[in-house]
Amino acid sequence: MNEEAKLSKDHYKIFGLSWAGWVFDFYDLVLFTFLVSQLQSDLHFSAEMLAFCLGVSLFATGLGGIIFGALGDKYGRKTVLQWTILVYSIGTLLSAFSWSFYSLVIFRFITGLGVGGEWATGQIYINETFPDNLRAKFGGFMQSGAPIGVILASIVGGIVSPIIGWRMTFLISIIPALTVILIRKHLKESDVWLQNRDQYVNKNIFQEFKELLSKEYRKIFLISLILCVFGMSAYWYTYSWLPTYLEQERGLALLGTTIGIIVIQLGDFLGYTSFGFVSEKLGRRPAFTIYSCIMGLSIAMITIFWNQINAINELIYVFMFLTGFGTGYFGGFGALFSELFPTKIRNTGVGTVFNLARGIQFATPVIITIIGSYYDLSYGIFIAAIFAILVGIWIWVFPETKGTVINELN
Repeated sequence: MNEEAKLSKDHYKIFGLSWAGWVFDFYDLVLFTFLVSQLQSDLHFSAEMLAFCLGVSLFATGLGGIIFGALGDKYGRKTVLQWTILVYSIGTLLSAFSWSFYSLVIFRFITGLGVGGEWATGQIYINETFPDNLRAKFGGFMQSGAPIGVILASIVGGIVSPIIGWRMTFLISIIPALTVILIRKHLKESDVWLQNRDQYVNKNIFQEFKELLSKEYRKIFLISLILCVFGMSAYWYTYSWLPTYLEQERGLALLGTTIGIIVIQLGDFLGYTSFGFVSEKLGRRPAFTIYSCIMGLSIAMITIFWNQINAINELIYVFMFLTGFGTGYFGGFGALFSELFPTKIRNTGVGTVFNLARGIQFATPVIITIIGSYYDLSYGIFIAAIFAILVGIWIWVFPETKGTVINELN
């Protein structure tokens, strides 16, 4: 499929349903942050307990990415994409029936497992089936599902949830599971994976991890993991406590906070969808540097320099938008890592790198909460700006992968 001159209906089906899976994936993960106040009030959880719960979800995404990444190489992209969507939908559904802190932690852990597996599987599915000159563009387009998911979560969590309650909010989130029916009925399996299936499908999944750490691929794995840790830290130090920061420390009403989050996500959407074009034009490395530096500078403006821009309300929303726009570098991870890892361990490598880095963010909400108790949340969130700049620097240790051909031999 990736050698076809024109995109077919099968290409658009693969993209559309992978994108939809990522929309609801991110919706399910981020929805929790908009329900913090209700959970505190109804179940009498402290801020530290909820920070721990969010951290457990992030840790589970790392574990889920590693597990489903290996399963995707063994059982196929289409099959495992269905499994991941079912798992995170079930986890969110069960969250509606939480009766204690520990039950909520368990259910959010299940949600995180599915969330972690979906991204890599969907990205690999697209990157193996789309032509080389469109890989970065459509990888970025798929990533645009994240801001759509966050906007949906902000609307449901910030506007609908106060009316129907947090339990019903979790309950209706079973709807994404319906996409599995469409995937099963309408999608073809990746033909690149099928061409390699006889060689790798019977391999023990532990061998894939062993090969990932072999001398041949160890350097690629480590530098990719470091890049993802920097990128994930920039993202989650920004977003994990952002609604609370805007509402409680900057005095924005719930509606104003929701609008602010939507503005950021609009910037996210434009950043993700444009990153592929910039990446194909200038190369992977310059694109990462441009976007991550925009994000880092903008985060500084809406945190430690808030008082300097507060006099002009429009500036606040401009830098919120640019924070989101700079986050667009996430649109390049899928193409970059797909071009670095061979087919036999591609899903394992991409899933492990991306989600292990996200799992490491387990401590992020807790660290921000601790810093906020001594100073304020702006200092905790400002740490994200440092990590964003590090992304722009570290990307230069990579080879330029623009134009890499992906086929049964690679």
